Amino acid sequence: MDNTMFTIIPTFIFIIFIAMLCLIIYGIIKSIGTWNHNNAQPKLTVSAKIVSKREDISTHLHNDADNFSHSGTSTTYYVTFELDNKDRMEFHVNGSEYGLLVEQDNGNLTFQGTRYLGFKRTL
Repeated sequence: MDNTMFTIIPTFIFIIFIAMLCLIIYGIIKSIGTWNHNNAQPKLTVSAKIVSKREDISTHLHNDADNFSHSGTSTTYYVTFELDNKDRMEFHVNGSEYGLLVEQDNGNLTFQGTRYLGFKRTL
């Protein structure tokens, strides 16, 4: 029985380590694939209207070795544009850009694949 524990636990830990390593490698490969796909797309500027804005707020809570709780939040910003042909596209934007964009504004949207490049209001 004692020998079984010394072989099962290290094997289990090794399997968990390999699984985590595979997830990290998968994430890196997927990110590189998205980056390559976006770079292969043409940069387009189209007439669009801002139809909605949203925020995704994540809260992180953890305890350190002294049992002190630490928390943090991160916010991801998204803006949805409606093109002239009524298609809608949602892009991840940074916080400062998010603050400048107003729902119902019309203008020219510039993007490359799934990468947001900018929005210029038209008067």
